[in-house]
Amino acid sequence: VSPTPLAHAVHATTIPMILKEHGYYNIHVGKAHLGAIGTPGADPLNLGFDINIAGHAAGAPKSYYGSENFGNTEAFENTPWPVPGLESYYGTDIFLTEALTKEAIVALDKSTEPFFLYMSYYGVHTPIMADSRFFEHYLGLGMDSIEARYATMIEAVDKSVGDLLDHLEVKGLGENTIVLFMSDNGGLSAVGRGGEPHTHNKPLSSGKGSIHEGGIREPMIVKWPGVTKAGTTNDNYLIIEDFYPTILEMAGIKNYNPIQQVDGLSFTSLLQDTAVTTKDRSLYWHYPNEWGPSGPGIGAFSAIRLGDWKLIYYHVDQSFELFKISQDIGEQNNLVSQNPQQALMLAEKLTQHLKQVEAQMPHYRSDSSKVPYPLEALAKSN
Repeated sequence: VSPTPLAHAVHATTIPMILKEHGYYNIHVGKAHLGAIGTPGADPLNLGFDINIAGHAAGAPKSYYGSENFGNTEAFENTPWPVPGLESYYGTDIFLTEALTKEAIVALDKSTEPFFLYMSYYGVHTPIMADSRFFEHYLGLGMDSIEARYATMIEAVDKSVGDLLDHLEVKGLGENTIVLFMSDNGGLSAVGRGGEPHTHNKPLSSGKGSIHEGGIREPMIVKWPGVTKAGTTNDNYLIIEDFYPTILEMAGIKNYNPIQQVDGLSFTSLLQDTAVTTKDRSLYWHYPNEWGPSGPGIGAFSAIRLGDWKLIYYHVDQSFELFKISQDIGEQNNLVSQNPQQALMLAEKLTQHLKQVEAQMPHYRSDSSKVPYPLEALAKSN
């Protein structure tokens, strides 16, 4: 889509834009959440996709139930949550995850070209609603009703991913299709769940919205026929920005010129050679916002991961946490005072990065002063 005069808009060359130039048919299914209501980015068709199924500005549905028209009722017609474009399932006893899978299969069958399918299930996301196909099973395991509903949403995704893979095999595409599976954040734990908050992702600390491992460490699976071997694992780390150059490299596309700087690094070498390591690479997070709930690792922060070490800088009170993840995956022992030189080195790297990318630092409401960079705050605290 052509750049618009929209204030604060981010302009970028997307993966499907580049794939389209190289003959790919691009399918978006499910949650988009890529632009605000009324902006060009809210519509995946403006971002390089040839077909958009049920994607719009909202990041969650009003309802997962076809019997409730996925929220498309008079009571919610002026809210952002109803899921668009699935009218053929209105009034039927179908779960949203299943409906999206059925539509994805229809779209795949219409494609005669190489395809890129961005399969973005709304689940597992609030509202926590039970898929009736699995609910009694989890109640029978003794789960409380909230956790039983949550478990059914996970199994719905699991079944649907399996259905998609089975369909590729039936169509003879299984050995010619790369599959990447990943989440954008860790499991919900601060609010909405049954049981004790911040414990659902144990042994990891906290969950979605947190910079602790429960919020940023997700399972990832790659099936690359002829390259990856079934049952193998790799404990190197990467970040979701790496998907951009990786997917294009997997597609054999070498010469592309996006208008933005590409932040990620291709991880194809990690899939091709288990001896390759990323442990000397720094990863960065910067979140100068308030998510809402409180809990371990939740709040406005900047952070760096380098090898076994992770340093977190909290903007509100200028405090720090330093964890050695290889020895303390549950992040129970803050080592800032015991390892001041390690904290100093990471604070310096983090500060350099924030300045290099011109990251915005927030301001305090009390006196409008800007939150200092990590190195400045650490020096002041010592």
